[in-house]
Amino acid sequence: MPQLRLALNQIDSTVGDLASNTESIVRWTRHSAEQGAHLVAFPEMVLTGYPVEDLALRSSFVEASRAALRSLAARLAGEGLGELPVVVGYLDRSETAQPKYGQPAGSPQNAGAVLHRGEVVLTYAKHHLPNYGVFDEFRYFVPGDTMPVLRVHGVDVALAICEDLWQDGGRVPAARSARAGLLLSINASPYERNKDDTRLELVRKRAQEAGCTTAYLAMTGGQDELVFDGDSIVVDRDGEVVARAPQFSEGCFVLDLDLPAAAPDAPTGTVDDGLRIERVVLSEEPLPAYPPELTGTYADRLDDDEEVYSALVVGLRAYVAKNGFRSVLIGLSGGIDSSLVAALACDAVGAENVYGVSMPSKYSSEHSKDDAAELARRTGLHYRTVAIEPMFDAYMGSLGLTGLAEENLQSRLRGTLLMAISNQEGHIVLAPGNKSELAVGYSTLYGDSVGAYGPIKDLYKTSVFRLAEWRNRAAAERGQTPPIPENSITKPPSAELRPGQVDTDSLPDYPVLDAILELYVDRDRGADEIVAAGFDRELVARTLRMVDTAEYKRRQYPPGTKISPKGFGKDRRLPITNGWREKA
Repeated sequence: MPQLRLALNQIDSTVGDLASNTESIVRWTRHSAEQGAHLVAFPEMVLTGYPVEDLALRSSFVEASRAALRSLAARLAGEGLGELPVVVGYLDRSETAQPKYGQPAGSPQNAGAVLHRGEVVLTYAKHHLPNYGVFDEFRYFVPGDTMPVLRVHGVDVALAICEDLWQDGGRVPAARSARAGLLLSINASPYERNKDDTRLELVRKRAQEAGCTTAYLAMTGGQDELVFDGDSIVVDRDGEVVARAPQFSEGCFVLDLDLPAAAPDAPTGTVDDGLRIERVVLSEEPLPAYPPELTGTYADRLDDDEEVYSALVVGLRAYVAKNGFRSVLIGLSGGIDSSLVAALACDAVGAENVYGVSMPSKYSSEHSKDDAAELARRTGLHYRTVAIEPMFDAYMGSLGLTGLAEENLQSRLRGTLLMAISNQEGHIVLAPGNKSELAVGYSTLYGDSVGAYGPIKDLYKTSVFRLAEWRNRAAAERGQTPPIPENSITKPPSAELRPGQVDTDSLPDYPVLDAILELYVDRDRGADEIVAAGFDRELVARTLRMVDTAEYKRRQYPPGTKISPKGFGKDRRLPITNGWREKA
């Protein structure tokens, strides 16, 4: 049985930075060669970054991607890596698709290519185009219609791209019909809670359907609101795991595989779903037998809380670094939300690059001011206090505000202070709002919603508490100082904008609120279904009304890391002007 050493490069890339992405591909290809690889693979659209969104509709960017691919092939050969076949994802366009109404201009394609001996020897495009959640690939791409098969060292390797595995039909059964020995899928599959289990079962199922060993190579890193968690998987034809890469970690994962020899009478022509087999032969003869050295490893899985926390850290780090910032600024209230955001920021960019500002008013409690200072002491972040009372008094003397207007003025003064410091010192401001608050509009426009990024935007309040407890527990287990003061976790949440205020003055208890929101926001359940699940009808009606009327606020909130199946943003698109209300 032929042998093949496969190198899966689970790496990050930056959208639009073709030069930097090219350097990364060359560097990791060289590393793969040093490990003795016979076939090297990189993730979906690694050359351009993913997702490119409307850049796909810009012909100049498409042509730049195609030119970069050709230059990459030549460079690999020029650096002595030309004999090593490299599979790489990039942005292409169809040469055959005819312009028609409803088709993206220029017929761009989410494509893969095989580079060898300085040439692009095979290209193919994603066959199944996802059109749900954060994906708009029907808007951007035209589908591929081939079943690409690469013969390397006597093994037929079928090639696919991400959604080709997630959807039934297409290239998976076509790989069986083509009698492939290995199915290699390159992916940029965004992270969601519990998706790792779903992904594993999917790859197992597809390997059995394809009838061959299946390698699922995933991207890692972050792009705007999306996080890519890696978790590349290789399973054999029976669905048994051969190797599994770590989560949220870049690396080159190399393993030796025993694979069936390519059939001398391998099929040609059209197979399943009308896919036409396009076969390229690089080397017919199997490699001389060698003792396998790299049989694959199974990386430890993160527990649920560590996994979510890691996703939030990776997302924040990527957003800060890829947008050219070096430091972050946070308003520290002593409460649980800003405390968790501060801990995430210290883990993401280092405490030396985190700046915290306490902005007390006459309603701020002493314990809250003390908790903010204690957080700074524990984490080592930069800390200062700027009281807003003089500014508040000046506004009140001029305007004589009362009630909600008076409360919101305090928040807006804090937002103005943060943005002024940001402009002066060059920090990026982090907004501390959580998903529960965003859902029901419990935030102040141009106040606590100011900022360039919301690290916990997709985290319900109950999860905020749970992650804070996990982070402290993890620190204690490592013999470190827990970053978040215990009082910030145990005290009743409060905006402290009026005497004795607590969140439950305006909102249901968070465990109840979050359960209702999870049904309504994440699962699109109607009012009657939520009531039938055991919730009070009047409470459901009130909660849903708050959610529906807060859409205009959510549209003006900064982006933030997506960790749920349906975050506020591309996942959930509702009109702001909307007369429909659920009747409870």
